[in-house]
Amino acid sequence: MDDTDIVHRINELAQEEHGLERAHEGQELSSQEVERLRQIEVALDQCWDLLRQRRARRNAGQDPDDVEVRPENVVEGYRQ
Repeated sequence: MDDTDIVHRINELAQEEHGLERAHEGQELSSQEVERLRQIEVALDQCWDLLRQRRARRNAGQDPDDVEVRPENVVEGYRQ
């Protein structure tokens, strides 16, 4: 997966997130929709983290393809 693919995935996830939010404006989301929003948020955090890792490696003269998606507990731990 290259940077373009990651940015494309970020855009897809953001569109899905906004679509869910707009579809229920002023209404409560179902438990399944709340869970899906949480999954989207985690996936977005992972994508942004992956993109930052790739850019950092590239800027350091290293191979950006030598990075992996970090697990949820790592990327979500950044906010604490």
